[in-house]
Amino acid sequence: MSGKPQVSEAQRRGAEAAELVARAKAGDTAAFDELVRKYRPRVYSLALTLTGQASDADDITQDAFLKAYHKLPEFEGRSEFFTWIYRITLHRALNAKRDRKRMRIVPLDDPRLLAAVAVDSHGNPERAAQLRDRYRALLEAFDQLSSLLQTTVVLTTLQGLSYKEAAVVLETTEGTVAWRIHEARRKMRDYLADLDAGRARTRRRPMSDSAVFRLEKALMQLMPVVPSPAAVG
Repeated sequence: MSGKPQVSEAQRRGAEAAELVARAKAGDTAAFDELVRKYRPRVYSLALTLTGQASDADDITQDAFLKAYHKLPEFEGRSEFFTWIYRITLHRALNAKRDRKRMRIVPLDDPRLLAAVAVDSHGNPERAAQLRDRYRALLEAFDQLSSLLQTTVVLTTLQGLSYKEAAVVLETTEGTVAWRIHEARRKMRDYLADLDAGRARTRRRPMSDSAVFRLEKALMQLMPVVPSPAAVG
């Protein structure tokens, strides 16, 4: 039996990123390009989920990596690179949300809605029509959450970060992350319950709690591979 310690997948990815960062700080532009290639889809997905605007998400993604490139000499490696770039992205996305008045109604061409329906409808037009209205309401419920609750949900549920990793990005505790997830789901269910009451009065099909988790599953499948329409300059 070998005494060599087992290296987890997360540790391996962290070590690879640390090596790329070291090379990039030494002037290897190809190493930074590789960091962009590795993390750009998830950074773009994070920005898209928080803003609901493809153009905003693309601008935020470019700004985040440009800032990371210029600030790279100041990056001391006390946290992992993905934690650092996520934090930069979150700040950019939240600033964009403050600059744009929050919409209470999700438009039918919202890229999050189109993507979620496409993932979960499996090419069935009838099912897509059924899902569109329900998922639209779910996104409206998500958009009513505070920025802190939204970012916590996105990082853990959609981006797949552990509570510990999310706590580092958000500069808080694991307990606070857990509470925010619980509170976000409670608020979404309350919003949907109010919507159900209105639908019952109009004899429309009520929405079940399972729709929340179906949307989460659909977005979880989608988010790591959402393409950005333009490359980082």
